[in-house]
Amino acid sequence: MERDLMKRLVEWKNGKRRKPLLLQGARQVGKTWLVKEFGRREFTNTAYINFDENHTIHSVFDGDLDTDRLIIAIKAQTGLDISADDSLIVFDEVQECPRALTSLKYFCENAPEYAIIATGSLLGVAMHPGTTFPVGKVDRMTLYPLSFSEFLRAQGKTGLVDLLNSDDEVSKASFHGEYVDFLRQYYFVGGMPEAVDVFLEERSFSRVSSIHKTILDMYRQDFSKHADSSLIPRLNMVWSSIPAQLAKENKKFIYGVVRQGARAKDYELAIQWLEDSGLIHKVFRTKKAGIPLSFYADQSSFKIYMADIGLLCAMSQINERVVIEGNRLFVEFKGALTEQFVLQQLVTMRDQPVYYYSAENARTEIDFLVDGPECPIPIEVKAEENLRAKSLRVFCAENDLTGVRFSMSGYRDQGWMKNIPLYDVGAIIP
Repeated sequence: MERDLMKRLVEWKNGKRRKPLLLQGARQVGKTWLVKEFGRREFTNTAYINFDENHTIHSVFDGDLDTDRLIIAIKAQTGLDISADDSLIVFDEVQECPRALTSLKYFCENAPEYAIIATGSLLGVAMHPGTTFPVGKVDRMTLYPLSFSEFLRAQGKTGLVDLLNSDDEVSKASFHGEYVDFLRQYYFVGGMPEAVDVFLEERSFSRVSSIHKTILDMYRQDFSKHADSSLIPRLNMVWSSIPAQLAKENKKFIYGVVRQGARAKDYELAIQWLEDSGLIHKVFRTKKAGIPLSFYADQSSFKIYMADIGLLCAMSQINERVVIEGNRLFVEFKGALTEQFVLQQLVTMRDQPVYYYSAENARTEIDFLVDGPECPIPIEVKAEENLRAKSLRVFCAENDLTGVRFSMSGYRDQGWMKNIPLYDVGAIIP
């Protein structure tokens, strides 16, 4: 299973100012497989340490963080002759040993010649008392679930991926039906590597559902394992409310959906925990179409999407039969799956924040906005071939912008707006 992030890892390895790397991402997105495969391809030795399974090594980091001493201990633990020239050191599940995370600062300062990757799913969560995050001393990347293009490539459809990456709209249109068929599969299977593997091996949507359930159960177990006991009930309530939040016509996150009478201060920490763990994407409202959009973000208004569309299907208890029932899957619960799909692709391929716009009078709402090279790109998402775009047209006219509409319709340039097929979200990536 080829992951797009592999190219960036190779660039990191060959960088002249390389620092230790933090590879973040939710549990089960494939971080361990990726770093091991990267080590196999690019290095002679991979010194792999899993802090969740190997508790003996924790004591090594309880002492001073002298890098020479740590290298000797890692050699003894792994039985490998580690050298700076041809060895990769991997600290997996590093959140289980915060002192190991802190040690990256000293590797950066005193032993930058060593290639070190630390992986973790909770690195944004506050560390244990007495430990510090190595700000400015590490490079950082995030691994997400497989994108639609990666899903196609996993199925051996490299030609379809290459065509998507081209500007040949005529040829793309000739494969429209095939792309839509794979898109239906992706909506239900999603991009969690284990779910994709099972689907490729067994072609069974019911087995995929079983994998999704296991992953969701594992996430809830993580709440109990990693979060403060007082936070766990709120985590479960916020997490469980996400399908209902997205099923609303207005998908802005409403605390009252979590619990009647709920207030922001009661659930802000739970939402932050889920975001830091990589389990959700938080999309803030922006008050103005200015560059950069972050300058105009309204931190009090936001939407919440899940990390993976397949997991959203599972939490929403969408039956596998909808995969074969025409385009029904694209319009399930007010098109929430389609918004989830577009948001997930934008985040995965751009690795930059995504926003939405809503006017104070609530008459104009734009599903998503992203920073473009020179100006924002307003995006409308249509689950069906309903091509009315009143809000988008007004917004583009008022702000002198060119809009994008993702829909089931084919490619069409109307001057003020381009319609792009849903499966070709990458077409707007500069």
